[in-house]
Amino acid sequence: MRDRLEIMPLTKPPQTTVRVPGSKSITNRALVLAALTAKGRDCVLRGALRSEDTEVMIACLQRLGFEVKDGGEQQGPSIVLFSEKGPYLIPAQEADLFVANSGTTMRFLTAMLSLGQGCYRLDGVPRMRERPIEDLLQALRQLGVQAQSEYGNGRPPVIVRANGLKGGHVRIKANISSQFLSGLLLAAPFAQDDIAIAVEGELVSWPYVAMTVQMMQQWGLEVETPMGGRFSVPGRQYSGRRGFEIEPDASAASYFWGAAAITGGEVSVPGLTMHSLQGDVRFVELLEEMGCHIVRSDSGITVRGGPLHGIDVDMNDISDTVMTLAAVACFAEGPTTIRNVAHIRYKETDRLAALAAELRRIGAEVTEFADGLTITPRPLHGAEIETYNDHRMAMSMALIGLRVPGIVIKNPGCVAKTYPHFFTDLERLREGPREVPS
Repeated sequence: MRDRLEIMPLTKPPQTTVRVPGSKSITNRALVLAALTAKGRDCVLRGALRSEDTEVMIACLQRLGFEVKDGGEQQGPSIVLFSEKGPYLIPAQEADLFVANSGTTMRFLTAMLSLGQGCYRLDGVPRMRERPIEDLLQALRQLGVQAQSEYGNGRPPVIVRANGLKGGHVRIKANISSQFLSGLLLAAPFAQDDIAIAVEGELVSWPYVAMTVQMMQQWGLEVETPMGGRFSVPGRQYSGRRGFEIEPDASAASYFWGAAAITGGEVSVPGLTMHSLQGDVRFVELLEEMGCHIVRSDSGITVRGGPLHGIDVDMNDISDTVMTLAAVACFAEGPTTIRNVAHIRYKETDRLAALAAELRRIGAEVTEFADGLTITPRPLHGAEIETYNDHRMAMSMALIGLRVPGIVIKNPGCVAKTYPHFFTDLERLREGPREVPS
C-alpha cells in the first residue's frame, strides 16, 4: 500500500452490509487454548482472523514446536492447530520469539511459557519495548517462575526461565492492561496445582477478561469467579475441542457502524449480536444515545444514522472503540466527553495524546485530560493525518474523510495489524445497497 491515502467523501449516505473479519481477541485466545489442549488431534478454528497480530502469534507457536496450518476458505478463513504432546506442554525447550507490536501475543505467551521447561525470550518492535509488562512478571514470580524484563525496566524484552507452573496464590494488578490477567488465566488450568488469583486495585476492560473466562469454559476448563475480583482455577485440567467458531470482530465493526452515524446512512454487520463474547458490541448503545437508530436481531446489528448530539461517557470497558467514538463526536451537536480510559495511553501509541493532536489538526476543539478527552465540534478541514503506526488511528480518522474533503491518511498500511482489507471495504461503501465481502 502506498504511504499516503486520500479518503474521498461519499456522495450519498451508504446503505449496505459489511462482513468484517474474525475477532483478533478471540482468534489469539483460541490459538493459545488450542495449542495447550489439542493433545494429538486437530483443532480447527473457523472464521479466524488472518492479520499481522494473528500471524505473529502463529509464527511464535510454530517456533515453540506446535503445528499450525491454513485450514482453507471453504467455510471462511480457518486455522488448523495440531499438538502431539510430548513430555512437556511446550514442545520447545528454548526459543527466541518476535511479537512485533502485538500486545496479546506478548502477554499471553509470557504467561503460557511458564508452563514450559526451558528458557525463552520475547521481544518486539521499538514501541513494544515501551509497553509495560512488569505487573504480569511480578505475578508469575509469585508462582515460582523466573520471569524478568531483560533490561530491568519492567518492559520487553522478557526472559522466562520455566520449570512448569507450580500453582498457589497470586495477586496481580490489571489497571494498565486486562491482558495480564487474561494471560495468567489461560495458563492456570495447566499448572501443577490449583491457582487462586486476586486482582489488586482497578481492573480495566473487564469485558475482555469475561471473554477469556467464557472461552475457557467453552473449552471445558473450570474457572470460578467469586465476587471481589478473585478467580479460582483448578490445576492439572485436561480438556479440548475439535473446532471453534470465531465471531466477527466487534472493534472492526465499530468503524462501519460509526460510518453510518457520521453519514446518516444505514450499515448492517451480520454475525454479531448483543450476546457476543465481545464487549465492544456495546458501542452501538453509545451511538443510540447520540441519536442513531439501532436494529438488533439474531443475525446481526444495523445502525441507521440520525441527527447526533454529544454525550458524556465512561468507556473503560470498551476502550478499543474510543477512537471511533471520537470521530463520530466531530459531527455531533455539542461536546462529547470520554472518561476513564487512561490505560489507552499504553497501547500502540498514546491514544489520548494522538487523538487530541490529530483532531486539532483538522479543526476540532479538544481538551485532553489525564484519563480522557472532551471533543467540541467545530468546522473541519482537510489535512494529512499522522497515524503513529496505530491501526485504530488510521481507521477511525478515515471515517472523518467520508464527510470532510482532503483527509489524507499517512502510513495506511498499518491497518494490516488487525484488518488488512479495511480500506477496500471502506471504499465499497460508495457502491450502493449491496453486501461488502470481507
